[in-house]
Amino acid sequence: MPGMPRKAALALAASLATACTGRPDSGANDDASKETTLTFWHAWSAPSEVKAVRDLVAGFEKAHPHIRVDVVGNMTDDKINQALRAGGGKAPDVISSFTTNSVGKFCSSGALVDLDPFFEKSGVDPAKTFPKAMNEYTRFEGNRCAVPLLGDAYGLYYNKTAFEKAGVTAPPKTWSQFERVAKKLTIHQGDTFEQLGFMPNYHGWETTTEHYLGQFSPTYFDKDGKSNVGKDPAFEKAFRMQKRLVDTLGGYRKLETYRSGLGDEWGPKHPFHTGQVAMQLDGEWRLGMALATKPEFEIGVAPLPVPDDQADQYGKGYITGTIAGIAATSEKQNAAWELVKYMTTDTDAVVNFSNAIHNVPSTLQALKSPKLKYDPRFKTFLEIAANPNSTTAPASVNGGVYLTTIQQFGYDYESGKATDLKAGLRRTAEQIDTDIAQAK
Repeated sequence: MPGMPRKAALALAASLATACTGRPDSGANDDASKETTLTFWHAWSAPSEVKAVRDLVAGFEKAHPHIRVDVVGNMTDDKINQALRAGGGKAPDVISSFTTNSVGKFCSSGALVDLDPFFEKSGVDPAKTFPKAMNEYTRFEGNRCAVPLLGDAYGLYYNKTAFEKAGVTAPPKTWSQFERVAKKLTIHQGDTFEQLGFMPNYHGWETTTEHYLGQFSPTYFDKDGKSNVGKDPAFEKAFRMQKRLVDTLGGYRKLETYRSGLGDEWGPKHPFHTGQVAMQLDGEWRLGMALATKPEFEIGVAPLPVPDDQADQYGKGYITGTIAGIAATSEKQNAAWELVKYMTTDTDAVVNFSNAIHNVPSTLQALKSPKLKYDPRFKTFLEIAANPNSTTAPASVNGGVYLTTIQQFGYDYESGKATDLKAGLRRTAEQIDTDIAQAK
């Protein structure tokens, strides 16, 4: 799922109302052993991905010949939202979204049913089935209204040729090491760069605040649901680290000028592909995209660095992914559960889908399956996904609005517009609390 969560919508356009979607347990009285047809909406659109979804569903239909599945692709969260609110014969029974930030809205509104009773009935323990971070981002306030369906893990890509020229023998494991390596790899050329060790700016490619923060394991909200951004020292440490990188590598203005002339994130001229940037924070999909451009250097892959005082947790990373759920308006919820259970917990189904989509498998068994086919470097992302110290951004009732608020402050702080970090983080927390209160 290249680009999520930042490239997907950060929040659903409108609040879902329980009155519109029905009770979370409505419609769970159907007989899943009877002939029936389900409607499944998903967001994939590339031909190879659409085929992979159809193959996944075909496997389900072979195992459940009495259940037929109508598959509809290229569905955005807005379209899913509208259908879940409206219900009716054309509405989906099962949905899949790229946006984990939507989980809080889906769960709190009753748009998707709580899946815990289905897991219990099937004898499946989610805590033993899914990686810890994935298990966390499919729940909100005790309601498990979603389930992981493949994932994304973020790590560090590096130019091995540039490393050798600079005398760097191994990827950095802590942020202080990273700063030294990035500086060593940076070659200034007047007002620009011949080569930049790393693009730290928040407007860069995947260098968002939540991806940096993931390595600091922050607690976004306290036990009362209030923003912890102004209290947890992890936030201050992460912001100061990124600002040091910006200042060390040439300053905000010089870096932004350089960045504006580089290739875009999804084209072949991505600056990591071309060697203009020597290290890159990115998801597992970048490996295939970079190799397809036939770069003139060898690509290395490693976990992202961790804070110096968390060196023993090196190997963790930020995790996100696709989610699946059952519509509360569906009158075929038991049959829908059979489809969801197959797609998300059947090891061979998850492995085959991962092989086709080139995303990280979303069960612990699939992560270590011998049937996985991947470039040896891809194993780094499998290990990050399985690492119990890996983190994610928690669900919120108003989706990813709080992440946007944090990111906005990041823009102000790195550019020098905001100079008092502690006060800025406190104001950011206040804004997050206000937004959440208004969304309830």
